[in-house]
Amino acid sequence: MDLHLTGRCAVVTGASKGIGLAVTSALVAEGAHVVAGSRTRTAELQSMEADGNVTFVACDLSTAEGPVALIEAAAARGGVDVLVNNAGAVTPRTGGFASVSDDDWIASLTLTFLSAVRTTRAALPQIVRRGGGSIVTVSSVNAFLPDPGVVDYCAAKAALTNFCKSLSKEVAGQNIRVNTVSPGPVTTALWLADDGVASTVARVSGSTAESVVEAAAAGSETGRFTRPDEVADLVAFLASDRSGNITGADFVIDGGLIKTL
Repeated sequence: MDLHLTGRCAVVTGASKGIGLAVTSALVAEGAHVVAGSRTRTAELQSMEADGNVTFVACDLSTAEGPVALIEAAAARGGVDVLVNNAGAVTPRTGGFASVSDDDWIASLTLTFLSAVRTTRAALPQIVRRGGGSIVTVSSVNAFLPDPGVVDYCAAKAALTNFCKSLSKEVAGQNIRVNTVSPGPVTTALWLADDGVASTVARVSGSTAESVVEAAAAGSETGRFTRPDEVADLVAFLASDRSGNITGADFVIDGGLIKTL
């Protein structure tokens, strides 16, 4: 299926690894040029840069200036057709709610929620100038699956999903679609790195990272985590005009983890 993304300019935040890198690769494969925002340039991004398919912008998306600099770089290439808000992070709160300080709350809300708000605010005039486009935001099942172990992350993702739904109503008349994708556990460093969720939980519980992953995967009907490329394929479809009448929607990709309607 041709997604009609050839020649389009897409902005992806948190593009250096995990879901963001997979989305960048998927959009490039569909013919888009990606302006990739991240604090670090990885070898994978550098390779796509060398091929002329990616423009890397070093930026800290947790700051007020980072999102603006990213969109300015895209504007210099002609504008923005697609925005993928992907930047975010999670820290397991093994000490419970009382251990989460004001600074922890502010950091979570700033990176996971406000970075998307700021990037979207900067991008909207550019999308309007191009005659419309698509905004796809990577949220999480934790937006509606509260977990005290990641209480601040859950709140930030809930705010993110609500924001996107609200915005979709405002900008639909300008030919701009706004949707969210909500993955369950994904095989990325966020879960699987030495300092990821699985290892952190294992250290506190006296278990192993492997057993934590196995238990999390067992909660899904498919019995496995989602792969980053599977999330990326969904994002690419929503970024394209093949999904031209889809807006204000949330798409769960969790292997059946969520059991309710």
